[in-house]
Amino acid sequence: MVAVSCSVERFIPEDRYMLKGMEVDCQDEEVMKEFHLGDYITQRTNTKWFGVKVPLMIYKLGGTDTSKSACRFMRKLGQAPVLYDSAKAGRTMDDITRVLNNAGYMKAGVTEHNSVKGKKMNVRFDVEPGVRYTIRHISRRVEDDSLRAHIMGRDTLLSLLKRGAPFDVNTLNGERNRIANMLRSNGYYKFNKEDIRFDADTARGSAEVDVRMTLKLHQKDGRSQARNHTRYKVGNVYFYTDVPSLEGKLDTVAHDGYFFISSGEKHFRDKMLMSHLMIKPRTIYNDNMMRRSYTNFTRLPAILYSAINLDERTGTDTLDCRVTLTHAKPHVIGCEVEATNTAGDLGAALSVSYQNKNLFRGSETFTFKLRGAYEAITGLEGYEGDNYTEFGAESSITFPELLFPYISRDWSMRHNASSEINLQYNLQNRPEFHRRVLTAAWRYKWQSRNQKTQHRFDLAEISYVYMPWISSTFKEQYLDSLGKTNAILRYNYENLLITKMGYTYTYNSLGVREQTYGKNAYTVRFNIETSGNLLNLATHMVRGKRNDIGQYTFCGIAYAQYVRGDLDLAKSKRIGQNSSVAFHAALGIAYPYGNSDQLPFEKRYFAGGANSVRGWSVRSLGPGTYNGQDKGINFLNQSGDIKLDLCIEYRAKLFWKLSGAAFIDAGNIWTIRRYDDQPGGEFQFDTFWKQIAASYGVGLRMDANFFIVRFDAGMKAVNPAFNGREQFPITHPNFDRDFAFHFAVGLPF
Repeated sequence: MVAVSCSVERFIPEDRYMLKGMEVDCQDEEVMKEFHLGDYITQRTNTKWFGVKVPLMIYKLGGTDTSKSACRFMRKLGQAPVLYDSAKAGRTMDDITRVLNNAGYMKAGVTEHNSVKGKKMNVRFDVEPGVRYTIRHISRRVEDDSLRAHIMGRDTLLSLLKRGAPFDVNTLNGERNRIANMLRSNGYYKFNKEDIRFDADTARGSAEVDVRMTLKLHQKDGRSQARNHTRYKVGNVYFYTDVPSLEGKLDTVAHDGYFFISSGEKHFRDKMLMSHLMIKPRTIYNDNMMRRSYTNFTRLPAILYSAINLDERTGTDTLDCRVTLTHAKPHVIGCEVEATNTAGDLGAALSVSYQNKNLFRGSETFTFKLRGAYEAITGLEGYEGDNYTEFGAESSITFPELLFPYISRDWSMRHNASSEINLQYNLQNRPEFHRRVLTAAWRYKWQSRNQKTQHRFDLAEISYVYMPWISSTFKEQYLDSLGKTNAILRYNYENLLITKMGYTYTYNSLGVREQTYGKNAYTVRFNIETSGNLLNLATHMVRGKRNDIGQYTFCGIAYAQYVRGDLDLAKSKRIGQNSSVAFHAALGIAYPYGNSDQLPFEKRYFAGGANSVRGWSVRSLGPGTYNGQDKGINFLNQSGDIKLDLCIEYRAKLFWKLSGAAFIDAGNIWTIRRYDDQPGGEFQFDTFWKQIAASYGVGLRMDANFFIVRFDAGMKAVNPAFNGREQFPITHPNFDRDFAFHFAVGLPF
């Protein structure tokens, strides 16, 4: 009775079938992979959550009596059985046939096979691609004598059409677009790809094709007389900035072919507008410069709207360029409220920011931000206070170009370059100590022309860490009483100077601003940075002073010297309409040398948390087999110089804005040197693989359009901190010991 009541058949009308499965089968695996034929299936089966049709089950639980509110609610929450649609099956066969025909498989065929069992149907499309036609000969005919030099010369070497290549309609269209773009970038403003025609001849019994390309004369419409294509040049350039109407009083300034027209206050410098417009007076018109100009104006935060129009002077070959710009509101004030939970200690933070998007009338962005935080600390004994307060101030100026000698403005525009000056001050007062950090930085950013690669160069970042006060209780318990044994602990409670220089490379196969979630894509990130080398050279040259522990100092302050490199790889692969698999691998190595025996706290690696091995809470894993007992200082002891992170994650769309995930994580951190206070933490080639921790778990994600809210629940599977039975909690899990819950904004990778 339960089986009958849960059966899906009672929800299927007569003479209809539930679609149980639909697949594409092709004997030629290369064709299947190259053209992704499975993506052309128009109708999909019921949605699965981790392999189970949960939405269909929810729908069935509501029953068939739609007069009941519970039934209607369950039907809205769930998903009705997907019924086989012959029209959609026909579209699938047509789409696959068309794709293969366009790719040169001129005699491709698709056959549908249906298998029925009860009220359910499986559909299989058998694809027979046949022989792929290839290009035997290519000829070109140019009716316009003025274009013959452009088409028949070196351009043939750049042609997408090659002898022996597949006869692909997409390649023909690509060639038309390429030639049209090339000509429009050489002054032929009105040239259209429709002026290029291809004819194909095949011989009976042969799979070879002769292709003839014809470049026709220009014809305005079907009734006008055909004539040669006109090559245009640019006349005057007119900038209309914040001009609502041409009526009324307007201010006009002329400069060497440029005319700046405005009404009232001028919001932009003339030189800035000229440098971002790539179309110049008295030059041959170039369509590429038009697109680059749009890109330049769009990326400027001070411009709300931009439009570029070309006006042809009647009866001439001259185009006047008209640029219309509207400024954005320059002043922005923001406020953010945060709630924090650090290992059970609750707190709150408030941030207030001010931004000026047009500081010097050149779209320079000035930002000033204040942040205050408070946290109630529990579990401390022997200290005067029991709270943590933090105050921070940050200011920065971003210039929309690369301010560097010998780098031209044109290069900056083409690579979307920017320069940033940043100044930060951070004040932290804890019951154990007071800490002050002052940071000044100068950095550059730029992108590749295809928008897939991003570069960042930190020319100089100087941080001064100052410890004005340390509690006597803290000194007695953790610093003075330990003598020099805990080098890491002592090193991070002394005044320190960090002078960093670094470079970061980022590649996204879809584009640096695109989200790879659930798509076929991959990303690569590489970073290298170093500190203290110039100071070390200078102090050696002038025979600088050393402190009590033998470190060279600058103005009486010891400075850090290290090198650090990070490599991060991530790949996402779709395995279904609403599911994907993501892989992630990250490796980081940092090495202190010269003036430093340890890394600064800010540059050390930590493991565990929402973006690492998720079976551990943040900063609670490693290094190596180390199992810290003193929780008061473990945030320092559980840090290292080497980090390895590995992850595989299955991601599936659930419903509405919710998605689910199942993951397996692995990794750990290690120290390069042996430290007495971190037993088992040193990296060794013959044993490190035995010390890799592992965890597994599930997660829930909610896409809030501008950001993703994430909840992950992880369980320890392999714990290198223990031996024997406790080393493998996957076989005998202890929820209190092995479970970790994480809340985060954004994806783990």
